[in-house]
Amino acid sequence: MNDSKLSAFLWSVADLLRGDYKQSDYGKVILPFTVLRRLDCVLEPTKAAVRAELAKRKAAGVNPEPFLLKKSGQGFYNVSDLDLKTLMGDQANIAENLRAYLQGFSPSVRDIFESFDFHTQIDRLTKAGLLYLVTEKFANVDLHPNVVGNAQMGMVFEELIRKFAELSNETAGEHFTPREVIRLMVNLLFIEDDEALTKPGVVRSIYDPTAGTGGMLSVASEHLAELNPKARLVVYGQELNPESYAICKADMLIKGEEITNIVFGNTLSADGLPGQKFDYMLSNPPFGVEWKKIEKEIRKEAEQMGYNGRFGPGLPRVSDGSLLFLLHLVSKMRPAAEGGSRFGIVLNGSPLFTGGAGSGESEIRRYMLENDFVEAIIGLPTDMFYNTGIATYIWIVSNRKPAARKGKLQLIDASGFWQKMRKSLGSKRKELSPDHIDDITRLFGQFEEVTRDGVPISRIFESKAFGYRTITVERPEKDAAGKIVLGTKGKGKGKPVPDASLRDTENVPLAEDVETYFEREVLPHAPDAWIDPGKTKIGYEIPFNRHFYVFKPPRPLAEIDAELNSVTTRILDMIGGLTA
Repeated sequence: MNDSKLSAFLWSVADLLRGDYKQSDYGKVILPFTVLRRLDCVLEPTKAAVRAELAKRKAAGVNPEPFLLKKSGQGFYNVSDLDLKTLMGDQANIAENLRAYLQGFSPSVRDIFESFDFHTQIDRLTKAGLLYLVTEKFANVDLHPNVVGNAQMGMVFEELIRKFAELSNETAGEHFTPREVIRLMVNLLFIEDDEALTKPGVVRSIYDPTAGTGGMLSVASEHLAELNPKARLVVYGQELNPESYAICKADMLIKGEEITNIVFGNTLSADGLPGQKFDYMLSNPPFGVEWKKIEKEIRKEAEQMGYNGRFGPGLPRVSDGSLLFLLHLVSKMRPAAEGGSRFGIVLNGSPLFTGGAGSGESEIRRYMLENDFVEAIIGLPTDMFYNTGIATYIWIVSNRKPAARKGKLQLIDASGFWQKMRKSLGSKRKELSPDHIDDITRLFGQFEEVTRDGVPISRIFESKAFGYRTITVERPEKDAAGKIVLGTKGKGKGKPVPDASLRDTENVPLAEDVETYFEREVLPHAPDAWIDPGKTKIGYEIPFNRHFYVFKPPRPLAEIDAELNSVTTRILDMIGGLTA
């Protein structure tokens, strides 16, 4: 069966639902039924053997599960005497029998249907008089792997997910990352791993802590398979939204992946894969989402575990948890001595510069840069994501930097690399073409400063260039006669009393001597000033846009005057026409 026929069949189910379901709810029926029929077909050849094995092991009084898995030849099984075909023989009891059939699946599969909230859809379809008709539709399509291979089934399933995402911009925004952005990130991750790209039988692991519907993991698997068909990528993920989790887990099941590697829950407050490390990681966490609901758990881990936990470097403000996901991924990196890791994460602009010296955000940036983890930051075009038009950035992070990159950070301005979409989807109006993806990948891989048409698009800096010291500059308090007031007790006795109203701060680049800066920038304007060394703080920020700013001189005044005169003349002519 080809993709278009299969996709058309699955969409024909929508004709049955029209009127009783909103378009954006079609997926709540079609996706779980597609999964159910696929599993139904996969298990059909071993159904009798599994049931016989169950009876045998029960009689022997032993746990049957490992034997049932072996008999089924899959990572799941079903012990019910029912299947979708036999359900058709008892129309009056279709709902009850369908529930019994679902209950016969192994726990990991039941979990998928529970997360889909499929039992609610059974009730809804029953009430609308549609359950038998929909079940019959699916019972009559053959989705066995011999007819529809894993790769084809995965592509069709992904196409359905994408279509349902388009029908609901809310879903698209929260749980769907544009495919071309994922392709770019995957390119950047694999570009320097020659072994994964060429060696037969190589195995790598990849993890997404905000897995959504599994798009990043799927694209990564496909991409590595294209580059090296003999390589194997073992996927892991965690997802908070129940429906997205169900879709992700079902997608992995359809593609033959190990579904126990996909876990449910809040990654930040309850890491579902504790202690595990990965070769590669990808994430598109929600932009600017507060973490107040889980603040207690996060602060407890930070205080009790420090650097032995995930959040030792610092905590960002509660209004934006993006940097918590960054620290979580760092905690999942393999030690460099064991091969290290590389990951890509999509963040908005806030993590680059929000928070002054000593703030949680600045301390996290300091930790990342002083440990030389950040390889590159790529600025993407605006209007790239479904739920926001803001500027976004891909951070490429690694603890196994190539020699040429050590101590360095590459910034790539790809904000001009885009083409207009034929049809906007939510806030997404722009997309990366394959040529754009290749161009950005080359800029990263070549690791050189590049300027095109007088505009810089790739720049390389020392990591410490983004650090600074915030010094506190004090000025003396003076009495009514203009005389400096001196302290009378303690350590300040006999020394000038600082005037809080004249207190100021200066940011001094880490690479520059503080005294030299002070003498050059402060003393000529305030000869009586001094530095309070006890208040000096180290900070880090990455002013991305400033490094790509190109000054454009204003037009000549004569040209501006001529344009103003022309506009004034037109206005006067229009007024004259109205009063004539």
